[in-house]
Amino acid sequence: PRAIAGGLGLGTFIAFTPTMGVQLILAIIAATLFNMNRPAAMIPVWITNPVTVAPIYTFNYWLGCRIWDGPPLSEVSGLFLDIGRTMAHLEFWDINKQVLAVLQMGKDVLIPLILGSLVIGATAGAIVYVFSLNLLSVFLTRRNKKRLLNNRKKR
Repeated sequence: PRAIAGGLGLGTFIAFTPTMGVQLILAIIAATLFNMNRPAAMIPVWITNPVTVAPIYTFNYWLGCRIWDGPPLSEVSGLFLDIGRTMAHLEFWDINKQVLAVLQMGKDVLIPLILGSLVIGATAGAIVYVFSLNLLSVFLTRRNKKRLLNNRKKR
């Protein structure tokens, strides 16, 4: 259960970072390095997609601006919408174009975005880890009890 919950938490953390386009690869590498379940880490990265990228990046940027000054949100939110539109027209394998779309925002936008993303990603990842670990533990306990009862009935 720890490896699966760890993979889900790790994938959730990565999902909220501004690494769209390489998130799946990052999830596989990080899960391998931290000995977490790779398929479980791959699932949550799909939270960030062309439809959800603008609201997620906007909120993360807003939070990051509480830590580090950046351009006003009113100037930047349109940029995040443009990124979502750009990503919607790219193929999965156009990773370089996806990464360039994020990097072209410039450091004035990227620093608050990264800081906010780290806070949200760490928080969401921790919540998903704890929740999924508890859920998996309950599931496995119930399954083991059923097996014991079935084995006793067969005797």
